[in-house]
Amino acid sequence: MKIERFEDIEAWQLARELTRKVYSLTKNAGFARDFGLKRQIQDAAGSSMHNISEGFDSETNPEFVRFLRYAKRSCTEVQSELYVALDQQYITNIEFQDVYDHAGRTRAAIRGFIKYLQAYKQQKES
Repeated sequence: MKIERFEDIEAWQLARELTRKVYSLTKNAGFARDFGLKRQIQDAAGSSMHNISEGFDSETNPEFVRFLRYAKRSCTEVQSELYVALDQQYITNIEFQDVYDHAGRTRAAIRGFIKYLQAYKQQKES
C-alpha cells in the first residue's frame, strides 16, 4: 500500500488509538483531578501521534526518522506514567495492562517503520 497521507501510516493509526485510550482513562474520577499527571500522560500520548504526522512532512527520510524516534519515546513515556496512575490507584490493573500493551504495540510499529525507511534509504543508495 502506498502511503499518501500520514493517516495511511499504521503507526499513526495505533498512536491515535493510544491517545483515545489515554484520554478515556484520564476521565476517571481520581485521575481527572490529578491535573499534572493527567496533562503529562495526555501530552505524551498526543506527542506519539503528532510527531508521526509532523515527521511525515519532513523533507528527508533522516528527518522523518528523527520525528519517529520522538514518537517512539513518547510511547515509552506513556508506559512509565501508567505506573504512576496505577500506584495512585487511578486505574485498575486491567486498564493499566490494556493501555500499556497498546503503547508497546504502537512503539513496535514505529520501530518497524523506522527500519523500513532506513532500509529503503540504503536500497536507494545502492
